[in-house]
Amino acid sequence: MPIATDPELEQQLGQRAKKQLRARLSATRRALPAAAVAARSARIIAVLEQLPALRDARSVASFWPMEGRAEVDLRPLDQALASRGVARYYPFMDARGEGYTTGFRRIEQSADLQLRGRRFVEPPPEVPAARRGEIDVVLVPALGVTPAGHRLGFGMGFYDSTLPDVAPPAVKIVVAFSFQLLAELFIEPHDIACDLVVTDTGVFDPSGLLSRSSA
Repeated sequence: MPIATDPELEQQLGQRAKKQLRARLSATRRALPAAAVAARSARIIAVLEQLPALRDARSVASFWPMEGRAEVDLRPLDQALASRGVARYYPFMDARGEGYTTGFRRIEQSADLQLRGRRFVEPPPEVPAARRGEIDVVLVPALGVTPAGHRLGFGMGFYDSTLPDVAPPAVKIVVAFSFQLLAELFIEPHDIACDLVVTDTGVFDPSGLLSRSSA
């Protein structure tokens, strides 16, 4: 006999589980030595540079690691993309009334990225936001991620609300350290799954993107 479930209770339990995961994974990642962050990040970058989606990209949206959070450090990749003439975009949040407008803006050089009232650096506010079709690949951070491409962020909902503005056609690639992989995660209707998951020990292709690229 099926057991009846209470959707409201299920959501409360799921959100509580997410909160506990955020605390645990944040603490684990912050405890990682700087040398380990650099070494693991370098392995992730090496994998990214071999992906057809990134090799062929004319424009990439990335993220700059936040101070003190031991995030995957993609700054060497940013330099490599710049040397290839690839257009680079970074996230922004503009205050609008009681909320925010979010998106990605193009930078010309890494010095364009500055703290502008939040914990992450942002492009200059006068630069127009990217429109659909202007970004080929989005590199997405995570506190945790499942092999199916569902990610756990800090709970602000930035990427869940912003990714649909550019993807498709942009390819969504979430990057994380291997210890951030999750066997399961409570999924809510607004959660956006990514096309590829790249860690320092492997790649997961839930959307079949790599299979299509090699066909």
